[in-house]
Amino acid sequence: MAGEPGAAVRKRRIPDLRRWISPLLLIALWQVTSSTGILPPDKLSSPWTVLQAGAEVARSGELGSAFVVSLGRVAAGFAVGATIAVVLGIASGLSRWGEVLIDPPVQMLRTLPFLGLIPLFILWFGIGEEPKIALVALGVVFPLYLNIHSGIRNADDQLIEATTALGYTKAERLWHVILPGALPQALVGLRLSLGTAWLALIVGETVNADAGLGYLINNARDFLRTDVVVVGLVVYAVLGLTTDYLVRLLERRALRWRAK
Repeated sequence: MAGEPGAAVRKRRIPDLRRWISPLLLIALWQVTSSTGILPPDKLSSPWTVLQAGAEVARSGELGSAFVVSLGRVAAGFAVGATIAVVLGIASGLSRWGEVLIDPPVQMLRTLPFLGLIPLFILWFGIGEEPKIALVALGVVFPLYLNIHSGIRNADDQLIEATTALGYTKAERLWHVILPGALPQALVGLRLSLGTAWLALIVGETVNADAGLGYLINNARDFLRTDVVVVGLVVYAVLGLTTDYLVRLLERRALRWRAK
């Protein structure tokens, strides 16, 4: 009986291979339709051709350099956007005046189709790196801000009353109660904002880019290389899934105090 909990943990850690059934079937169907000519290569290359193209651009160094450029852009945009979101979210969540002054304009701006702001960003920042980073930052700000603000506002009133009775200072109450209570929702916002960051980067890199995954995709499109286009899209998807996995890993470690 003593060994049963450990066995249960090991059992939970075994990945469910059944989740691979439908993706593998879709890839097989894709390969069959390509091989039989139902899906012409000028519309979409076969999985085998895409795999060969991926190996080709990886060997040539194009994929590696594009990967580094795109990763740098999303990291810079995320740093800017996350900083703004955290500052605004905490300020509006902790203070009634902060909420009155900050929340209305943020709610107004978040309804704008931020991808439609590309022409304006080009006018403001030119055609260099700045509009791409600004686009990523804008995509990060809103989901992260909303979740931080909501997490702080939904802090447990009973815990706050308890800290008052125990004589906590405002700084101690913030550090020991409010911020830990807001952390689960803030991490949800982090996952959403990272996903939006990659979507914003895809669009940003298709506009006046001379490097990065978007440039690789656009260049391949001009030469009708649908195989390289798919390679670029797959790399975007893998990057998005990887960052989401890292946040979920952080979530499991940071929220170990929660009841399972």
